[in-house]
Amino acid sequence: MSTSERAASRDGRGAERRARADYTGGVYGSMLASSVIIGAGSLGTYPRLELVLLLLLTGLVFWIAHVHAQLFGARLAQRSPDRRIVLEVCRDEWPIVKAAVPPAAAVAISPLLGLDLSGALWLALAVAVAGQVGWSVVAARRADAPWGLVAVTASVNLLLGLLIIAFKLYLTH
Repeated sequence: MSTSERAASRDGRGAERRARADYTGGVYGSMLASSVIIGAGSLGTYPRLELVLLLLLTGLVFWIAHVHAQLFGARLAQRSPDRRIVLEVCRDEWPIVKAAVPPAAAVAISPLLGLDLSGALWLALAVAVAGQVGWSVVAARRADAPWGLVAVTASVNLLLGLLIIAFKLYLTH
């Protein structure tokens, strides 16, 4: 096989992976990040750093849990996982970790925006909810869902995000 044929084959596999990509992990990861932000009421000496680490590490732990569940749940019943399957599952579940990065970045840059810790938490929460809606829209569009269904999934995810925000308002007042 020539170099150009191998490259075309790789490009074809990449396009196939993107076409069947499942972004539910991103929605789930964004919702998880929102929950971490809500629960991060009493942080220690370095609250911003601790929240950034908490967001990223929680996303990483949940990613590992999802990979484990995929490999040793449904996949194991079908056949023993080989290296290719392990890497595929790791890649498929990676949006859980990716979803934690924007809220963590929002916390990290919040001092540059002149925000106190409360402002940083609200910014991170808004970014997480926006991510949740964004991931659901991307998932629906990649699945070639009609625009009406895209609007429904975006609305449901926005409603869920607003529900999390309502919990924060209720718990802090």
